[in-house]
Amino acid sequence: MHWAQVTTWVKATLPALGGAGVFLSAFLDSSFVPLPLVTDLIVVDLSSRNPLRMPYYAAMAAIGSLAGCIWIYALARKGGQAYYRNKQQQPSRRIRMWVQKYPFTSVLLPAVAPFPVPFKPFVIAQGVFQVPFVPFVVGTFVGRGALFFVEGFLGVRYGAAAREFVVHQKFASVAMLVALIAIFVAIRWFPVHRRNEQSPTV
Repeated sequence: MHWAQVTTWVKATLPALGGAGVFLSAFLDSSFVPLPLVTDLIVVDLSSRNPLRMPYYAAMAAIGSLAGCIWIYALARKGGQAYYRNKQQQPSRRIRMWVQKYPFTSVLLPAVAPFPVPFKPFVIAQGVFQVPFVPFVVGTFVGRGALFFVEGFLGVRYGAAAREFVVHQKFASVAMLVALIAIFVAIRWFPVHRRNEQSPTV
């Protein structure tokens, strides 16, 4: 089966499963089966048809994405830097410096950034460069949850028209604003963030 056929099957099948389908799509996309914008569009479509269930769909997408990210994170921690170099040779130095200097922010900001901002390379880097597990989980869940909630809100507010809005990334500035607010709140109220960023790197 070709990759395009897999994506088509996912798009046609998973929305019918409701929240479970959203979870599965997000899990696959965040682990080893890249499905660009598939989960985002499923959240938009389901939210437009069932506005009262939008928070549920956004939460299931965030939990599924977090589950997939934890899998990648665990493998990256176990595999070490050789795994990361094989997967991401060019950006590894820049990402490593950022992850080590700002561990919690390096989790939160990529998690909330919309496609086509690369997300998975940062998840791998967070595992390889030993971002503590609790900041990783909190930052990933908050970031992905904020992104999917914005997309779900767009589905409720604009219906089918929100699909084009998401595909063409016209909401990128809104998502980044949410990211900045979330980072400010994290710096103010999440002390683990401060301890990690002030601790010396190994």
